[in-house]
Amino acid sequence: MKLIEKVGLKALYAFDPETAHSMAIRALKMGVTPKMAPITSARLRTHVAGLDMPNPVGLAAGFDKNAEVCDALGQSGFGFIEVGAATPRPQPGNPRPRLFRLTQDQASINRFGFNNQGMDVIANRLAARRGSGIVGLNLGANKDSADRAADFATVLKHCGAHLDFATVNVSSPNTEKLRDLQGKDALTALLSGVLDANAKLDRPVPIFLKIAPDLDLSEVEDIAQVARSTGINGVIATNTTLSRDGLTSPHRDQAGGLAGQPLFEKSTRVLAHLSQMLDGAVPIIGVGGVGSAQQAYDKIRAGASAVQLYTALVYGGLSLVGEIAQGLDTLLERDGFANVADAVGTDRDRWL
Repeated sequence: MKLIEKVGLKALYAFDPETAHSMAIRALKMGVTPKMAPITSARLRTHVAGLDMPNPVGLAAGFDKNAEVCDALGQSGFGFIEVGAATPRPQPGNPRPRLFRLTQDQASINRFGFNNQGMDVIANRLAARRGSGIVGLNLGANKDSADRAADFATVLKHCGAHLDFATVNVSSPNTEKLRDLQGKDALTALLSGVLDANAKLDRPVPIFLKIAPDLDLSEVEDIAQVARSTGINGVIATNTTLSRDGLTSPHRDQAGGLAGQPLFEKSTRVLAHLSQMLDGAVPIIGVGGVGSAQQAYDKIRAGASAVQLYTALVYGGLSLVGEIAQGLDTLLERDGFANVADAVGTDRDRWL
């Protein structure tokens, strides 16, 4: 990390986390953040669900909720980015404060509640982007919707023409009863509706499913069966956790989803079990606690074809993206892997 980035991060820490995040978005809009093309090499080039990624290091949903800085993020070294979550109608989310830094734990807790400006605004911004990078949208449901399952398909119909992939998010812990949609029957019906809407797009896109880390093995098995039977294109494992094990920071008891370093082991174990159950039939994107090249590599060797990060940027800055990609390339070369795909799942048993 360069000195100017260290100074910038330290300055942001003087503000409450949500204000600091808004300032970071503003800085990206103004073009005052570090710029770099996606790091790539023959080893790093990754093919997932029809998407040709220059590297397997992606941005998780939640950072650019309203698709305000897609082009700037595309110049930050990422192999792909995911914006949103988007809901059919705008909604304010939960009352502030709703985002907390857990500095001692290199973590965060949020209870945003799908705050966003709605699919109309987000679709217009996606349509206006000039960059050529891979951009996906996290699909959400309005808190007061009469038919939450239908909301996901509604957002896809409205925004799908401007996307490279879409993610069904039924795993946020901050919308009451949303995680109930992860049940086998409800999830099958929901995904069927999304897939029907996708098939009607002029250019159908890969559909991913984002799951929670707080699932037991029988629930993970149900997810695997649904993924196979519905024909979705990938699973993102995992979202934030409700667990608070081992935390030391003052905000450790705040309600909401925990992200960052404490999530790494829990999410990687879910990923490994899911990988074993899917046995290569559906690719997995690993999320949760990725803050270094080694952790990205661990996720890949546990069964992920690509990874995403977000919370680590709070502590490591945007330059972390390039550091992880370059470090991952070095690790692949060290261990004799010709590409990322060759390394996927090669150390899965360590996490089972």
